[in-house]
Amino acid sequence: HVQLVESGGGSVQAGGSLRLSCAASGYVDDIMCMAWFRQEPGTGREGVAAIDNDGNTNYEDSVKGRFTATHGFDKNTLQMDSLKPEDTGMYYCAATRGPTSASLWRPLYDYWGRGTQVTVS
Repeated sequence: HVQLVESGGGSVQAGGSLRLSCAASGYVDDIMCMAWFRQEPGTGREGVAAIDNDGNTNYEDSVKGRFTATHGFDKNTLQMDSLKPEDTGMYYCAATRGPTSASLWRPLYDYWGRGTQVTVS
């Protein structure tokens, strides 16, 4: 069992910054990759950022140069700078023991947090 808990969401004005954190507990020794997904009403969860245990990263095109992901076996952060209204959504932390390279492919991820809301206006 792996439990993920996100924190750090909130409401900010365009151009502002937020730092999301994902705390992992339980059997986390074999987690190989962690990622962040965003969901807006009427849409599915889309990959925003992923990072594996080798430090490889993968970012959605719209956030490249603005978001930075970090990874540890029991923690994960997403630094979000120069936020735009289109970044608004519910952000979920996800983890997997499967892939060894960063991936934004949702089906690969086995464990999910409950989400934290980010609103940019």
